Amino acid sequence: MDNLRQGLEQIVSAIEEVANRPTPLPTFNNNDISGDKIHGGTITKFSSVGIKDDATRLVLLVKDNGVHVDNLRVSVINSNPVVNGNLDVQGEITAHKLHVNEITADVRNERSTPLEFLPDENGLNGKGLLWKSEGPTKQFTYRENPNRIWSSESIDLDRERSYNIGNVPVLMAGELGNSIKYSNLVKVGTLQNLRTSGDLIIDEFIHYNGESQRLGIGTEAPNANISVTSFESEFIIDVEQSASRIGTWTTDDLQIVTDNTPRITVAANGTVRIGQQGSDSGRLNVFGKVGIGVNNVPQDVSLSVSEGIQVQGRKIFSADKIPTEGNYRLGDIAYNTNPQPTGYVGWVCIREGAPGEWRPFGQIAS
Repeated sequence: MDNLRQGLEQIVSAIEEVANRPTPLPTFNNNDISGDKIHGGTITKFSSVGIKDDATRLVLLVKDNGVHVDNLRVSVINSNPVVNGNLDVQGEITAHKLHVNEITADVRNERSTPLEFLPDENGLNGKGLLWKSEGPTKQFTYRENPNRIWSSESIDLDRERSYNIGNVPVLMAGELGNSIKYSNLVKVGTLQNLRTSGDLIIDEFIHYNGESQRLGIGTEAPNANISVTSFESEFIIDVEQSASRIGTWTTDDLQIVTDNTPRITVAANGTVRIGQQGSDSGRLNVFGKVGIGVNNVPQDVSLSVSEGIQVQGRKIFSADKIPTEGNYRLGDIAYNTNPQPTGYVGWVCIREGAPGEWRPFGQIAS
């Protein structure tokens, strides 16, 4: 009986040993696995004689309709590929020979040799540059009988350049060349050292009165040394013995503008406005002393006012006692003009009204 028990225990131990033994890895001989044994899953670090896979993400997808790849790097294409869609080249194209049915370009064309036009059965007549758009074709071409360069449009030179004949300037932006000796001018534009005597009228728009020595632009009756009018407005510049004046003769506002935007506006009633309401374009920088309602500003202060000021809707003023008249808001401050020891620096309004309720603040030491 004991022998049977021992035998069974040995059998159980052997079964447990076999069950706990790690499964050995399968061994394969070279060229022992066919493609039919692999389906799905991911093969990492795949390599063959002609293929090596170092990718860390999907870059190549093969479907029935073709090979899909986002970024293709090829050194040489030995076949004759056909592109059915659009081809976008971000770099340069170098070609031995280029055949196209149609080319559209809006780029700079660079040449290292002159642009040549060769004669045909009509010679060189009509050869040159053509610009086609709506309307007649614009031309800059060669024409014969007599031989010449012909343009269908105006020739516009840079202001600093000239039209030359025999390398001698004959026409510039503001003058004729020194070689021009004869002309049949009927009308002239600008004359140098032009002198007139008496009144002067230019195109019924500019009027100079020799007797009053006043110049009117848009008016024949200027109200100052220089007047510029438009409709009912008149801008004047006037120099007198006591003071010089600049502004509007009429009741229009006077505006000082930059960038076609009013920066300073002086209304007809004398109100001066800096900037425009509702915008952040106004700035006022004062490098010096400012006085409001005073004739002189002390040297040790930058701003002097004759009455109180208002900051964000709150009044700040001075008084010798708590205000008993007027309307005041919560937070208004009255500074004591007669401070005494154990007294207070001033009073602050704690309830708005007429005159509201006030409390002292800032007790002064004895």
